[in-house]
Order: sequence, then C-alpha cells, then structure tokens
Amino acid sequence: MCELLLPELTIDRIKYFTARVSGRIGDPGKPTRQQVYLRALRTLPHLEIILGRFLSHDVMMALAEPKTGASRFALVVKTEEKGSDVNIASHMIHDAHQKLFDVAVLVTNDSDLLEPVRIVRRELGIPVGILNPHRYTPSKVLMPYATFVKVIRQGVLSASQLPGTLRDSTGVIRKPDGW
Repeated sequence: MCELLLPELTIDRIKYFTARVSGRIGDPGKPTRQQVYLRALRTLPHLEIILGRFLSHDVMMALAEPKTGASRFALVVKTEEKGSDVNIASHMIHDAHQKLFDVAVLVTNDSDLLEPVRIVRRELGIPVGILNPHRYTPSKVLMPYATFVKVIRQGVLSASQLPGTLRDSTGVIRKPDGW
C-alpha cells in the first residue's frame, strides 16, 4: 500500500501495532483468523508486529432510545484496545531519536497521536506523513502537524491485499473465507 501511495519513498521497516482479539458469541473464529493474518503478515520483509492487549469488562451504559417505562440503561460488554497508541508513540519517538528513519508514515486518523507527531516533526525536524484509513476527512487535529496527509482510496486498498495463498517456514497459509 505504501509503495502505491508513496512511490518516491523507500520502505526500510514496517511496524504493525495491534492486540490479540478474543472470540465472541457470534464470532468464535475471530482469534483464529487473526492468527492466520498475523502469520501472513510475517511473510513480508522488514515487518515487526508489536502487540498491545484487549480488555473486556461489563459496564452499564445509557440507551440511545429507551422504550417508555423500560430501563434507560443496559449492561454491555465494553472491549478496549490498550497499549497500541502508547506503543506507536513510544516507538516513533524512540526510533526518531535513534535516527532510524528519514520519514515516518502512520496509517491512522487517531488524534491521540498528535503529541508524538508534533514532537517528531517540530522538535526533531523529521517529516511525518499520515495515511488516513477512513473515508471521512482526515483528523483536523493531526493535519497541521503532518508533513503530508493522504486518504487511502478503495482502489489502492484493493490492490494492496495479500494473495489468497502464501507460504512460510511452517507451510501454506490460506486466506480464510469471509475476508
């Protein structure tokens, strides 16, 4: 994807930040599909996977449209990814101080990453590009600090998919149904 969107840049390293997912009542195969995906990603050169974690807990939340005479609240399972933003920020600032890159490119629209983008760009003088994975407008908070912002168009995303079959040191990796 970066080769298509940023042909003038050379990719030296890719860091993929995620967390291991859990199975759900309606989707117990989610962890297995994620493991297949992470295994497929590991076939890419220069890729490092950095894991955060997901936390789930029950919380009472207000209903958007409660029925007359019924409770205005419902007990829901709230799942939050923890650690990925901090990991991205820490790695980006550390790698910038170590001069491990000439340009940082983040695939995000998360305004929580404003401070590391600002530090790397303004204080360390290293360009930072943002590739926005959403169809809507890039983060107005990030835009003033980014060296460039590009939206990931559907055609580029489609052209950037991994093949249906890959091979690693342990055998064949097949793209699961439903992807």
